[in-house]
Amino acid sequence: MEILHQADIGVFGGSGFYNFLTDIEEVKVYTPYGETSDSVFIGKIGTHNVAFMPRHRRDHSIPPHQVNYRANVWAMKRLGCTRVISPCAAGSLQKEIEPGHFVICDQFVDWTDGRKSTFFESASVFEGISVQHPSPAETYCPQLRKLAVQTARELAIPVHDKGTVVVINGPRFSTKAESAFFTKQGWNVINMTAFPEAYLAKELNMCPLNISLITDYDAGLIGDVPPVSHETVLKVFNNNIEKLKALLFKMIEKVPQSHACECEHSTKLNF
Repeated sequence: MEILHQADIGVFGGSGFYNFLTDIEEVKVYTPYGETSDSVFIGKIGTHNVAFMPRHRRDHSIPPHQVNYRANVWAMKRLGCTRVISPCAAGSLQKEIEPGHFVICDQFVDWTDGRKSTFFESASVFEGISVQHPSPAETYCPQLRKLAVQTARELAIPVHDKGTVVVINGPRFSTKAESAFFTKQGWNVINMTAFPEAYLAKELNMCPLNISLITDYDAGLIGDVPPVSHETVLKVFNNNIEKLKALLFKMIEKVPQSHACECEHSTKLNF
């Protein structure tokens, strides 16, 4: 893969988060995995060139189970990104995690079905590189997680410094029975896009970060809280979009310019 070195930090936007940068350059990246969700928009934040891509397309026409995650992640790598930040709307599975709170997840549970979740295939574009097994034990970058938590606290944003996100296929929400099961497992957050996005980034030696903006309580907590609806999700997300933007801008300004990181990647591909 030829690295273009046009950006060093990538951001995948979630619902409604498409106006991220000003004075941007729109770039189309072609990949071996087909079309990306949209163009990549590159602009400057502090000393960093930041590449933003709306993962559901700018008109929000791609549902979570049809996002071409491999193409999107490949595009960020080709542009030169070494870190990938993934803000997303998410539901709470625990009462203490309230709508409007932010969760900086440290673990994920894959509850999806049929998604292409690895770059290592028999017909891999990595010619001459044997199949590898990058460990997902600690997928999310500890350095970026620490920075995100510190920045949220400085901005007085209610934040949880860790949490497990269970990723469902979508586009439907969980049934009450499914949601209650997830809650009983002790998992904290539910979302439709966190997998395989972060793991694919790790396969390509990029450092992933998940920032979950809690928009609602999931269905398993019905009886104590109102049931989830699409309208409620959008309302809470839109009410907190400025907080998310402030967190991202301030955090990105603090990211060290050096590519060195605390993450230990088991995949060492030669690009």
